[in-house]
Formats: sequence, C-alpha cells, structure tokens
Amino acid sequence: MDDYLQRIGASRTSSLAELHERHLFSVPFENLDTHMDTRIVLEIPWLHDKIVVRRRGGFCYELNGMFAELLRDLGYAVDLLAARVYGEGQRLGPPFDHMALLVDGAWLVDVGFGSFSLHPLSWTSREDQKDPGGVFRLADNGDDVDVFHDGAPAYRLERRPRELAEFVPTCWWQQTSPESHFRKGPMATRALPVGRITVTDKKIVVTENGHRTSTDIEDPVAAFQDYFAIRFEQSHFRQSNASGVLRQL
Repeated sequence: MDDYLQRIGASRTSSLAELHERHLFSVPFENLDTHMDTRIVLEIPWLHDKIVVRRRGGFCYELNGMFAELLRDLGYAVDLLAARVYGEGQRLGPPFDHMALLVDGAWLVDVGFGSFSLHPLSWTSREDQKDPGGVFRLADNGDDVDVFHDGAPAYRLERRPRELAEFVPTCWWQQTSPESHFRKGPMATRALPVGRITVTDKKIVVTENGHRTSTDIEDPVAAFQDYFAIRFEQSHFRQSNASGVLRQL
C-alpha cells in the first residue's frame, strides 16, 4: 500500500479528502481493457498489479475496489455500495451498475465515476454540497439514496454493504454487452486541478477554468501514452473503421 500511496502522491498522514483528490489527479478513469479483450479480474492482487505496478486506471469496480483496500489499510471502515446509474431519459441501469464507497459511515467516496466530486460527500446531509466538481445533493428514495450532480440524478445507491465478488457478473456484462456504454469506444479521463482531460480514439478534450478545447487525433495509442503514460503490452494495434475501437492484434 505504500507503493499505492506513492502512485497517487499521498502519505499515511494524508486526510481522506486529500487521498480522494490526489487519487483523482493521478489515476485515470479508463476502459481500454474492454476494447483489448482483456478480462478484468475483481481480485485485489490483480487490481494492485494493474493500478499500482503497471500504473493503469480502470472503471468503478477497479478504482473504488482498490481504493477501498487502501483506506482499510489506513484504518478506515469501508463498505462497498451497489448503485444503478441514471442514463438517457433518466432510466436506471442494471443492478450493480456502479460501485461507490461508504467510509466510516459518514462519507460517500467515489473515485470511479469519471467526472464527479473532487472530495468526499457527507452521507448524512440532505442539503446542497458545493464541490470543485459541481453541486451535489443526496436524497432518500425509499430504502435507497439518490445522488444528484448539478441538479441531475447521477445514480441510486443501495444502503446494504456488498462484497467485491458480488460485482463480478455486472462487471463482465459491462465488458461484453453491446448495451454497455463502455463498449461504445475507448477513452481515458482524469481530473485536473482546474478542470479535466479526456482522450478518446478520436479526440483530446481539455477543460480548464470552464474553457473547453477539442482537438482531433490520428494516433489514439500515442495519445493515451502521451497524456496518461499508459504503455500497452503489445505495440501493434489497429483501429476498426466500423466501430472506432482499438483491438489488440
């Protein structure tokens, strides 16, 4: 875990808010394994190798799963919470669509949702919570909790604690189903102190202080390497003109 702390530029004396922020500045939210037919394994040794040793990123199950292990090592009490993400038309995704963390029974922690809060959110407050990432609010919905981002529903959380293994079936669905938005195209994104950088197989999008620039790219593999230091195990890739995704040769 000391290597993990070094990876995100934090220490064992860092606060929860600092750990959260530094993780988002250091570890990208990315779905590249989904487009290289690499099976994602929701086991801590595999996640540690990917995120810490190989300095990759991942999506919610990987990022929050590994971050939970770090927080537990530092003495926090962490519950894994299952969520369903609101999609187009405010339709909810499948059960276990997303994973977030409840820390010490007081803080909603999420380093695996892409563009979201930079700092932990109060689990008990039902008032607006201002954050560099926007304005957030939690609202009770029966036995569940809805999370709103700038007035729009983001996801619905269960309160029941889960185990990492319970997310395996939906993680597999996210990797393989044509209905999964992770299959639409490769991408990586990371928070910046005053914005965000996102690379897809077609564009580089940078937002700083509310100003957005978009640049077309010809070589997405080079872009992922240049902007996120992601080194692929094989150097030869092809881009499918039909689907616009990277596939490993």
